[in-house]
Amino acid sequence: MELKWFSTNINSCYSSESLRVDAKYRYFNDIENFEVWKGRGEITLSKYLQEISSSKFKKGILEEPYPLVDLGNIERRSNNLKKVLEVREIGSDKNLLSEGDIIIPKIEPKKGQFFLNLEHNEYLGSTELVEYKIKNNSVNPIFLYYLLVSDNFLKCLAYLESGKTHKRVSGRDLLKIKIPVVKLELQNKLVVKIKPIAEKILELKKEVSDPIEVIDKVFAKEFNYDLSHFEEKKTAKTFKASLFDVANDELKFDISLKSKVLFEEFIKTCRTNGLHFRPIRNNIAEVRGGKRLAKGQNVTEEEMPYKYVRVDDLSWDGSFDLDNVKYITEENQKPIARYISNTNDILLTIVGATVGKCGLVPEELDGHNITENFARLIVNTELFNPQFLTYCLQSKIVQYQIDEYTGKGSQGKLAIFRIKKLLIPNIALTEQMRILNLISSAFDRQKIIEKLIEAKQTEISKFIESSIINKKGLTNRST
Repeated sequence: MELKWFSTNINSCYSSESLRVDAKYRYFNDIENFEVWKGRGEITLSKYLQEISSSKFKKGILEEPYPLVDLGNIERRSNNLKKVLEVREIGSDKNLLSEGDIIIPKIEPKKGQFFLNLEHNEYLGSTELVEYKIKNNSVNPIFLYYLLVSDNFLKCLAYLESGKTHKRVSGRDLLKIKIPVVKLELQNKLVVKIKPIAEKILELKKEVSDPIEVIDKVFAKEFNYDLSHFEEKKTAKTFKASLFDVANDELKFDISLKSKVLFEEFIKTCRTNGLHFRPIRNNIAEVRGGKRLAKGQNVTEEEMPYKYVRVDDLSWDGSFDLDNVKYITEENQKPIARYISNTNDILLTIVGATVGKCGLVPEELDGHNITENFARLIVNTELFNPQFLTYCLQSKIVQYQIDEYTGKGSQGKLAIFRIKKLLIPNIALTEQMRILNLISSAFDRQKIIEKLIEAKQTEISKFIESSIINKKGLTNRST
């Protein structure tokens, strides 16, 4: 990375609305003057966009099922979004998104996961998604959208990020960004050129699936089951079931009876199709816990020999954000020295909104300490491939069971003794490897599609850049 040297005045720090002393922010503020295209920043985004507040839904039952658009699926909003009836299903409080023309995430907006909602359709969305009204009729909304997701604009958003665990951009800073004023006539012409490329991008995005969806599709085909009708049943407010079919030694009020009924029905279907299951406690994996740091002890960003892996370091797709992993001192490590993870162990979150998130421990985290909010699965590699077991845990086959076994108190918790009861498809190692190869091939196809989308988006960015660089299309004053 190129090292940029610049001088600034401390007065610019405390004269700002917020005290930001990090170099990248100061560079964009003091040197670039919040201009994305240097020397052509004529108007701030606040002239075009107005942030609007959204209606928040607390945990509980909704009046009707809403399509869920979240940070993970925001770019695939047209591809059969999941509808949910309970906010509990999706973790935390959510916003009802419908009033804004464009929706922008506060977390890592530099990824370009914005979308237009000009039809004002209703979505249930993460509270990290912010709605903006386009308030100036001198801008074509589609042109503005593609200007905001252009390569140059997204690159500049990285200057505005703050936060250690999650990189956020404040709405106040976003609206300060200065952009050129492109004549409406030229905007409209560019939108005509962009339209066929955008339509191709939309077609390609319909072929993109979430990694968990890819796993579920392969499993459903190989194990010969269909989960679609079970998903539909999950949205039902009432349904009939016999207690004789679901009774066991753990039928408690803090366990989801609905999930139990649905999974028992699913198990019967699978067994009819010849698929058998085996509980984790039956020689699949040993299950252990993590350990909390002692009171008053904290993690640090200063690089030390001992890493401390937290739930926030693990994504839902099973990958670990190694750049954000924190450290602990040798003194803090000694009391928790036994609570570590090793390569090819599986970490499974067991507390809060992220119960059920899991990932295979990479070499970079081998031998390092883990939070008490993880369960550690030490896999019996003679019978099970660790990656195959990870995919099983991520699939709906096991996620239904995790829904069943997670206590429904104020903070959901998955007990270790219940993890041991989770049922896993019982197939030979050779079959596991065959299915792993199928999943790997499916992931490779997804990467090809994503590269095609990226190439098309770059093509649109070039159209936008040419309209800004070519002075013929620019006005000479702000509006």
